[in-house]
Amino acid sequence: MFISFEGIDGSGKSTQARLLAEALHAAGIDVIHTREPGGSPGAEEIRALVLEGDPDRWSAETEILLFTAARRDHLEKTIRPALASGKVVICDRFADSTRVFQGVTRGDLQDKVNRLHDEMIGVEPDLTLLFDMDPEIGLSRAKGRQTSEERFEDFGLEFQEKCRAAFLALARQYPRFTVIDAARDIELVAEEVATLVKTRLGA
Repeated sequence: MFISFEGIDGSGKSTQARLLAEALHAAGIDVIHTREPGGSPGAEEIRALVLEGDPDRWSAETEILLFTAARRDHLEKTIRPALASGKVVICDRFADSTRVFQGVTRGDLQDKVNRLHDEMIGVEPDLTLLFDMDPEIGLSRAKGRQTSEERFEDFGLEFQEKCRAAFLALARQYPRFTVIDAARDIELVAEEVATLVKTRLGA
């Protein structure tokens, strides 16, 4: 099974992806925990280019190309081999993030994103968990981390609000989505996620 974790910045999805990987591993399930952009040596190099620096460093169109290049390498080197060997793949962000962060927030580029995805990636997760919360709280959490990877957080609250609306629109469009209330305690969210995924896996 290929599971993606999506949500606005600061929604807790990265923590929840890690906790799910730990829970599945403890249950004897062969799992790989990976992330985007990144997840392979080449894609990790691209990660630094797109997540660091000034918000205006790249246009949305250039970002679409960079993220797709990183995703293609990740797919070839990490995701496909893991799935072929029978592992559960937990991915912190996948193509839906590009549909939202580049396809919606700075112009109507969804057709470009989807055409490039169909041509170069051609894979969708079996299950997408969307961690939903108030963008103001999420942005405060994300900025509180004080890392070098804050380029998208630096676009501000209005950007995050657009992202939340776009993610929820995708969740209404694609049945593979399950929306998770991410404003609750970490432990409660983790328990819900683990139960949901184990049920899907028949574990």
